[in-house]
Amino acid sequence: MPNPTLRTLAKELGLSRTTVSDALRGSPRVKAKTIERVRAAADAAGYQRNPLTGTVMSLLRRSGGQEFRGVIGIIDFVPEDRSPHAQRYADAVVAGIDRRADELGFKAERFEVGPKGMHLKRLDTIMHTRGIQALIILPAVGFPDLTALNWNRYTAVYTDYFIDRPGLHCVCSDHYRSMVALLNETHRRGYRRPGLYMEIPLDERLQFRWEGAFVALQKYLPDITEVPPLRLAKISKKEFLIWFKKHNPDVVFGHDSDALQWMKEAGARVPETHSYVCLNSLRAQTGCTALDFQSGQLGARSAELVTAQLLHNELGVPREPSLTTLPALLVEGNTLAKVKPTVAATTKKKAAPRKRQTATAK
Repeated sequence: MPNPTLRTLAKELGLSRTTVSDALRGSPRVKAKTIERVRAAADAAGYQRNPLTGTVMSLLRRSGGQEFRGVIGIIDFVPEDRSPHAQRYADAVVAGIDRRADELGFKAERFEVGPKGMHLKRLDTIMHTRGIQALIILPAVGFPDLTALNWNRYTAVYTDYFIDRPGLHCVCSDHYRSMVALLNETHRRGYRRPGLYMEIPLDERLQFRWEGAFVALQKYLPDITEVPPLRLAKISKKEFLIWFKKHNPDVVFGHDSDALQWMKEAGARVPETHSYVCLNSLRAQTGCTALDFQSGQLGARSAELVTAQLLHNELGVPREPSLTTLPALLVEGNTLAKVKPTVAATTKKKAAPRKRQTATAK
């Protein structure tokens, strides 16, 4: 039996194809009883609407018949006080989405939501009017609520660890695996007293993956001296220096690059006596060894997943949300030695003055 089409549904119901199409989309131009009748007939016939049809027609009408490119809507929750590194991260993810979407034949458009942008109900109207069904949501402060959108119209991916209003597929950096790799690499280079400082709200949003990996691996790497992580609501110079002087870690991991200067003020010679790795290259000082979250690649993977979902007609909230992760890459800089300097190398300069003093005494 041939697959049902708009034409066959319209003939069966005694309606025009335009009316049937509008009814299936829930257009306000069609009476509620007609919508209910058309949808019931479509369900009974096993009709499945091509998710790209509405987008194609919408774009063709606006482009005057030029070459079609599907649209991916990028939702950006912009707070009033977004930090510079958060803005850089969002921009880098969008650049990756743009690049991969173009390769897949789609166009990406960014929509700002929040105090500086529109509200979700307005966005929902715009998306519906323009036939946009594929959405990528950029990382938001806290846990965003998108339940105001009519999710039977959309398929989406969230570019962070977790979202539950509604639960969506997620793509993000693998912070746990990245910390494991970093500890193994610094251990291979000869570091035996790694230290981690972390602002609690930051790791809490990541479900404590940074600290969890750090604490776990300290117990299994050979010859490691366990240094307790410094965990504070807000890292301060005073608290950092107390921790640094007490535990004397030979390599320090953290996000706030101010700590690098604090280490130097405490007498550390980086990387001769102590080393430092910034856990986010977007926060790092120039030349600092850091982890690159591959934000552009995360955006590209998000575009791949959401377009695949769209082409398979996977609209609505998924019953089993998935998590796709990518590991960070270590970007070499001048704050971590390829091989940790030996004790003899770091104390050699201290021994020289004693020889000169002896010679003077003679």
